[in-house]
Amino acid sequence: MRPRMQVPLLDLKPQYRALQGEIQSAIEKVCASQAFILGPAVKELERRIAEYSRCRYGIGVSSGTDALLVALMALDIGPGDEVITSPYTFFATAGTIARAGARPLFCDIDPVTFNIAPGAVRALIAERCDSRGGELRNRRTGGRVKALMPVHLYGQVADMTALMQIAGEYGLRVIEDAAQAIGADDAEGRRACSFGDVGCLSFFPTKNLGAFGDAGLCVTRDAALAERLEVLRVHGGKPKYYHALIGGNFRLDELQAAVLNVKLPHLDAWTDARRRNAAFYDRGFAAAGLADAGAGPADARPESAVRTPWADPRGRHIYNQYVVRVRERDRLRQHLAEQGVGTEIYYPVPLHLQQCFAYLEHRAGDFPEAERAARETLALPIYPELSDSELQYVVDSIAGFYR
Repeated sequence: MRPRMQVPLLDLKPQYRALQGEIQSAIEKVCASQAFILGPAVKELERRIAEYSRCRYGIGVSSGTDALLVALMALDIGPGDEVITSPYTFFATAGTIARAGARPLFCDIDPVTFNIAPGAVRALIAERCDSRGGELRNRRTGGRVKALMPVHLYGQVADMTALMQIAGEYGLRVIEDAAQAIGADDAEGRRACSFGDVGCLSFFPTKNLGAFGDAGLCVTRDAALAERLEVLRVHGGKPKYYHALIGGNFRLDELQAAVLNVKLPHLDAWTDARRRNAAFYDRGFAAAGLADAGAGPADARPESAVRTPWADPRGRHIYNQYVVRVRERDRLRQHLAEQGVGTEIYYPVPLHLQQCFAYLEHRAGDFPEAERAARETLALPIYPELSDSELQYVVDSIAGFYR
């Protein structure tokens, strides 16, 4: 029997239809100019995103992954260095650390926010590191622990007050992986990317602010660091053909910047719609008797079938994803597929258990909260154009499964 309704995890077509004329005009302008690399559209986007992120400088790059990689390079992080980060995130977070020649040093997550837990960072430093000659060293490997890379996962800012205090105590550089968090604020109104040395953004098409392909951007308040990032993105050449540094080809495409410049003025309205949709789900699951209203993973009733994402009411969660903890996750996902509801599992295998990181010698059980999240979580449709009837259909489909 065919499902009564189709609710995809994401549908970008309505967004495009609303902006089609503006986008086509912006693309035509670039085509007419024949300036395709680091042109005026890139410069405009850099300025506007830096301002939006409450930073001074923006450096457009080829993807969110390359934003992380060039940030590591700009901070001279490489062989013999280690970077503290989360094992529960998209692969690029730890993958870029390894590509830079450094070693990922994983810490477990907070089960409420899914972000790296400051307590776990302090425990790791106390149990596994020593301060030697002004440097923090991993006792087992001898590596220099040089940086902290928190991830603002799913659109909520990590506990940066506590994390920045730790970084200050131990002289760690801070790279914020804000690929899913453009415009997210903490409880004090401070914006993702404005805390650390460098903030890294992704404009992959599925992001809240999405390009028509790969695109990314670094933001910083440090003028010298901004210049270093700019040089590194063009093979380390300044002036052209003169290379004091070894960089890479990390340039942002002018066509992508033109599209993003059209979309950026609409971002806050799209974020507000995502937040309204999240509130609808929260109320809907509570009304269906599946979860306490406003409850998060830590305070939902033990018998709750659905544990809705917790969001600090004083902050601004932008809901790049709406991720619930559920009983019988895999069976529920199959049921929703049969009902025409799209879902996704972010992320089924924590990074410390990925085959390519076997050399780190981690085992199942090393980071129990990350592993539990991988078993229990499911992302539901949350994109701005969803109707109330579609949202209610998702709630009803889940309620039907548990009945």
